[in-house]
Amino acid sequence: CPICGMKLVPVAPEAHAHETGSDAPAAAGPAQDTQQTLGRVTVSVDPARQQMIGLRTAKVARASVGGSWRSIGRVDVDPTRVRKANVKVEGYVESIYVNFLGQRVSKGQPLFTLYSPTVLVTQNEYVAALKSYRAAGSSGPEPPLLAAARRKLELWDVPQSVIAELAQQGPQKTLTFVSPISGVVTAKNVVEGSYLQPGAEPYEITDLSMVWVMVDAYESDMARVKVGMQASMSVQAYPGRVFKGRVQFIAPLLDPGTRTAKVHLHFPNPTGELKPEFYGEVTLHGETREGLSVPLDAVIHSGTSTIVFVALGEGKFAPAQVQLGERSGDQVEVLSGLTEGQEVITRANFLIDSESQLRASLRDLAEK
Repeated sequence: CPICGMKLVPVAPEAHAHETGSDAPAAAGPAQDTQQTLGRVTVSVDPARQQMIGLRTAKVARASVGGSWRSIGRVDVDPTRVRKANVKVEGYVESIYVNFLGQRVSKGQPLFTLYSPTVLVTQNEYVAALKSYRAAGSSGPEPPLLAAARRKLELWDVPQSVIAELAQQGPQKTLTFVSPISGVVTAKNVVEGSYLQPGAEPYEITDLSMVWVMVDAYESDMARVKVGMQASMSVQAYPGRVFKGRVQFIAPLLDPGTRTAKVHLHFPNPTGELKPEFYGEVTLHGETREGLSVPLDAVIHSGTSTIVFVALGEGKFAPAQVQLGERSGDQVEVLSGLTEGQEVITRANFLIDSESQLRASLRDLAEK
């Protein structure tokens, strides 16, 4: 034999027919029913040959199945926590207080100052209208000119505190823009002396106190992934650390190229240890249940069926067609085809499968 080196011995059709006839022990339950339909027959392997080819078996046992699901996740920015500092009026940048990407800023912290002739003119209009209003001793509603000037300043993001101080301090040459949220600077498109037009976005601030972890789920995994499932993740940067999160969203569309759907997990990140583009091993924790399970190595996928070889005793092994359920680690759930306590081949099963199909072919030739 070119595989195991044993001397090949011709098999007489008569002996083969006797070996697989009605007097030979048969597999209990489903194994007996499937011998004639899977193109395979029961085979006998003596102990010496079993040892030579490394044949191993494992018992069909009850265990906790389902529950956990493992995959690889990628840390990403939470797009709902991204803000841009924009300007609504043209002007010139006079001073910059945040100078580089990645710099941490707090909400309300100054980013830059802008000199805008348009804002300065409007401030003068507001101050003049306010003085006239107060000089007239009126206590009723603001006159239209005063209200219009105030509204312009508000629409240009001039803070209320600055507007309130205009009557005492007079018009201010520059307008200070502050950070809308606490976070880190992820985009900077401005330098001192820049001319900004309405709609310009000089800064982008991202809050990384909560991050997304993106996981790809295949079609076969979709039934196990649920919104709200608890999740844990470990990354190479922090050996021994386990980060806790939760499934928040499952994409409703499948990617036609990869045949996967994106699963969004939210992970708290108060200290910023989880950085965007980190990769980590993600485990989703669901509810477990009791069920029959066998090692994955015991299963042979023939294309149209799923087969295991059951040990009958005295060196005999019979094929059994099984229906599989959920996978858990290196074990897989068996829904039908086996009973608790049976033994199945976990190593060298492909050699046994080849011999079983060969003997089935010889039997068919003998019958013809």
